[in-house]
Parts: sequence; C-alpha cells; structure tokens
Amino acid sequence: MGNENQWHWQEPGTAWKGVGIYHMTLVVPSRKPLLGKLMIPDNDPTKAVVELSPLGFQVKNCVDEIPVLHSEIRIIQLRMMPNHVHVILYVTQSMNISIKKVVQGFWQGVKKIEREDEATSVCPHTMRDNKRCSQIFTEMPFIRPLSRKGQLKTMIRYVQLNPQRLATMILKPGYFRVQSGIEIGGRVYAGVGNAEQLQARQYSPVHVRRVMVEAAEHGDSKALSEYMNGCVKAAREGTVMVSPFISPKEKEIMDVLLREKLPFVYIADNGFRDYYKPMDALFEAVVEGRVLILSPWEYEEKKQQITREECVAMNQMAEEICGEMNGQ
Repeated sequence: MGNENQWHWQEPGTAWKGVGIYHMTLVVPSRKPLLGKLMIPDNDPTKAVVELSPLGFQVKNCVDEIPVLHSEIRIIQLRMMPNHVHVILYVTQSMNISIKKVVQGFWQGVKKIEREDEATSVCPHTMRDNKRCSQIFTEMPFIRPLSRKGQLKTMIRYVQLNPQRLATMILKPGYFRVQSGIEIGGRVYAGVGNAEQLQARQYSPVHVRRVMVEAAEHGDSKALSEYMNGCVKAAREGTVMVSPFISPKEKEIMDVLLREKLPFVYIADNGFRDYYKPMDALFEAVVEGRVLILSPWEYEEKKQQITREECVAMNQMAEEICGEMNGQ
C-alpha cells in the first residue's frame, strides 16, 4: 500500500460525506455459509480459500459495482467469506451523499437476491429488477471510519488473513470457544484462550505509570527502563504478566512477550461476539495456548474507543487478578 502518508485520515466527528477510509462488514444474520465454502487443502490454514457460491458471486458483483456507480470511491480490499463480507473503501473526494447512503444502496441491492434454497441456488433476477425478492440480509452492513495511521495496515492484514484465521479456528477450536463464568476475586469474566494461564505459580500486573514516562521525557529514563526490563525478566522466569496493555510503553512490553512466546493474561475492553478472532500476533498466541483474554463486559458492536474510566478499571482488574491468584 505504500507510505500511509498518502492517505487522508478522517478525524472523529468528520462528516460522513468527506474524504476518508471506511471498513464495511456485511453479515448473513443466520451465520449459514450461503456465500461460499471454506476449503483447507492439506489441512494447512495458510492455504485456505473460499469457493464462492452463485449467491456469493452475485454479492461480490454488488461490491464491484460500488466504484462504478460512485466514481469517488475506490475498493482497497475485498474479502468474501462463507457467511460475511469485508470491504475497505477509500472515498477519494467529498461526495454529495454520505458513505452511509452508499452502503444503504449496496444493502438494498443484495437484499433483492432471492435464494431458491439455503445453500447455492439463487434467483435469476438481476439487481435492478423491480420484483421484490426474499431477503437474506436483514441487517444493515456495519461501517466505521478508520481515523488513525496504522489502522489501515492492520485492517488490510486482518481482512486478508480471514480465511487462514477461520481455518485455524476450525482445525484448533478449543482455545477460541468463549468461556463464561470465570470468577476471580468476586468479579466474573468471559474468556478466550488458554484458561491454564490461571494455574501459574506467580502473577504480576503490567502498569507503566505516567510519572515514569514523564521523567523519561525529561531525560531521566532510569525508572522506566528498569520497570520495563523488570517485567520482561519476570516473565522470562515464569511469572504470568497481567494487563490491558493500554499505553505505548505497555504495548512495547506486550510485543516482547509475544515475540519471545511468553505467556500472559490480556484484559480486553469489550466482550466477545460469536466467532471472535483476536487480531495479528495475539491470534497466533491464542492458537499456541500462550494467552488468556479476559473481559467482564458484554460485547458492544459499535464500540470504538476506550474511555479513561475503563482504563482505570482494567488496571484495577489486573491488580485484583494478581492479588487473588498470588493469594494476597
């Protein structure tokens, strides 16, 4: 994709008619694989592909029509999955209508596709027929703007790896099942990953204090360096680190844990939807049983940003979990 400086980034609150990058997801509400079939040659997830059904091809054609009908829009990435579709759209110049209206028009098109059966047969009527066909897609596509540098690269990778991730979940389903009712210190969590991470000998929270960062910014990095190195050293010696890993320095520590394949407990700011898949390196860590992801909240579909109150609460949860598991 080249240098991300070439892209125009939409700030929160910007009008939906403006230039920006958007991620659209269309889901078959029944979750039935009406759009195609996942094929896993040699049981190798890296070879996974989706063979489209006739319905899947018609939905793909609807996506391909978007830039034909709206010349301001480019399709950066399209991934057809058995029961959902991911599209990354780039609006290159301001439009007379909002991107939400464009998505609604796309939705109206795919809603007119009629199925003759639940698997492959579809109505021969075209998208522009006036005849009202039976509705498969009863839920409006979800769309959100990408407003920060780094999001585009992450989202493209996520979309591209969807078949591989689904194949991995099919071949190794255990760690991806949402486990409910995990009670620690009087608080109840749902979890995804390896619950055996709650059977370690020692736990320690990761919480980089602001005073350390501010001191480092003024030239005194000793406390920050010693703390971060201490977290990694403890993890290497068998301590399970626990944290929401919110701040940039905390994320640096998590990156080391992931790179060195050390176990940890990750506290998430949102619950788990059905078919939950963590992103990128965290996904591989779950596959290999090195991580447990915990959240005390119900899943909120439209959640985008974490609040300060949630940050404070999650850091407190990390302290609680470590205190309880260490028998304090």
